Amino acid sequence: MLYQINDGTVSLGGYPILSHIYFEIKGNEKIAVVGRNGAGKTTFLRLIAGELELDREDRRNGPGIEQSRRLTIGMLKQQAFSDSGKTVEEELLEHCPGGAGYERERFEYEREYDILFTRFGFCKRDKKRPLAEFSGGEQTRIALIRLLLQKPDILLLDEPTNHLDMETVQWLEEYLRQYEHAVVMVSHDRFFLDQVADVVCELERGAMVRYPGNYTQYREQKRKNARLRQKAWERQQQEIARLEEVIERFKHKPSKAAFARAKRKQLGRMERLEPPVINEVHLFTGEIHPLISGGKWVMEAEHLKLGYDRPLLELSLRIRRGQKIGLLGPNGAGKSTFLKTVAGLLPPLGGKWNLGNHVTIGYFDQHSSQIQSEKSVLEHFQDCFPVLTEKEARSILGAYLFRGKEASRRVRDLSGGEKARLVLAEILQSRPNFLILDEPTNHMDIPAKETLESAFRAYKGTILFVSHDRYFIRQVAESILIFEEGRAFFYPFGYEHYRERRRRESQGPGLAACVRAEDQALIESLRAVPRKEHHFLGEIPTEKAYEDWRLQPGRERMEAAKEEYERKQAIAERQLRKWQESREYWELAEGCDDRQSADITEINEEQSQINRDRQEYERLQAEAQKAWEKWHESCLEWGAAWEELSFSGES
Repeated sequence: MLYQINDGTVSLGGYPILSHIYFEIKGNEKIAVVGRNGAGKTTFLRLIAGELELDREDRRNGPGIEQSRRLTIGMLKQQAFSDSGKTVEEELLEHCPGGAGYERERFEYEREYDILFTRFGFCKRDKKRPLAEFSGGEQTRIALIRLLLQKPDILLLDEPTNHLDMETVQWLEEYLRQYEHAVVMVSHDRFFLDQVADVVCELERGAMVRYPGNYTQYREQKRKNARLRQKAWERQQQEIARLEEVIERFKHKPSKAAFARAKRKQLGRMERLEPPVINEVHLFTGEIHPLISGGKWVMEAEHLKLGYDRPLLELSLRIRRGQKIGLLGPNGAGKSTFLKTVAGLLPPLGGKWNLGNHVTIGYFDQHSSQIQSEKSVLEHFQDCFPVLTEKEARSILGAYLFRGKEASRRVRDLSGGEKARLVLAEILQSRPNFLILDEPTNHMDIPAKETLESAFRAYKGTILFVSHDRYFIRQVAESILIFEEGRAFFYPFGYEHYRERRRRESQGPGLAACVRAEDQALIESLRAVPRKEHHFLGEIPTEKAYEDWRLQPGRERMEAAKEEYERKQAIAERQLRKWQESREYWELAEGCDDRQSADITEINEEQSQINRDRQEYERLQAEAQKAWEKWHESCLEWGAAWEELSFSGES
């Protein structure tokens, strides 16, 4: 144990922010602190940093905060520099070890200083500039560099990815994973938390709950716990209703009066469970189908030139019905320009392109959410869909988190993220078959993002979108289109596979895993040719046969591995349901059966059965994880074969 808080409470202005929390840091753990806005995350970081103290309470034994030794704790502050007249170099070398000589410590410090400074997007000549010349975001980055150079025993980070581009964030993730001391972080970047955190502590209504694992594992465990609490509460409500019925039936019968009094005492002693809190996130369980399916090919482009005054990019591409494609690339690469061109809002500078048959577009960008209306959310939505009854409209709005009183708020009073959510709800309700989305989740909180991720996964049409939220990209995109250095590259798998391939080939060409968009269009064209027409295409049948011959074994292994993973995962989930829905599990978990009359041997046997069921689930889940790793590896192998085939065709 490095650091520990025991039964700690913090109040500000007489209002309790943190209530009787327990928290500990072990070794070099990387801990994420999550919770809704106003839950007390920043207050908690200030408590660890020593800026706040625990309330004095008679009920607490001991000092409340314990440390294994004298610790150095560093936290990124809003007012980072007291003297903005200093140069960057003066500020960052102020705490350099080893004095002004040529000691080894000073050499190591300055070397890491150079690495950090350039990795965070600065050039070497910036070292001589005074701090006052840098913007607020740049000063925050410099303050973060200073903090990382100090290497405190506990590093406290509040939104460390703000003001960083995607490449710098990815580098910071790797740096923090290898950081030799403990890290406690607060961030709305879920992908960042997934990559760095190995423990998640959630603050909710003043209490803190600790979950092992990263952000995704925390969310899954929280959903499971919520389902268990819901079942436990429903079971207890049924038991309360049964006891009340028994009491009412027998309380007036002299021969049963004692029995009724005993049941009333049993009911009075029962520890009532809190009713479950309404889930902040709505997960769509059904499918969202477009009104019209549209043609097989949604869009086809040949040497399409994108830009305003001058071409930014030229590409050839075919988008097939049902594809969900995420666009990646640096700012200015032409991502939004491409979306506007496809949506028909911007004319191309050259080339040919066309939409498929019966394609209906739902377009969203940041201007789409700038709606102003004196009407309520419900009235505005019903104006868009007048055939809906009020009950139907409320049900649909509730699925997009406009529940109850939220539906009665005026549209003009909504935040930017709430307006965007309302517009996206309207687009999805209109059921187009081609969604074109430019940063759809900007300014949204995490529950809203997760709700829309669920909706877009349930949607069965085609999606082409741009987002800087890597977690959103991973959840929604099934393939990736990369704009880089005036060229377009297509990657046929999701974002997780793309990152893994980039990591493996970091020493080689940056986009060796991808095929050029023109090649992807050619491959799709070959696949679209009916087999009976191959006889009239000269060399194409031979090339197609060669392609099939090379790729088929890998494709078969990939599909077989996927089926094996899905089969084993389904078996593990059935075992989990069997364990959690068993009579023994609920009787021991709730303590609502009459344990006094049960034989001790029977109780031990029930406990043993629960342990056997749990161990069996853990074994099956481990097998499913191995199957997933095998599927993941087979996908990468198939991608490598496709890459080799495509590039050998170029030469």
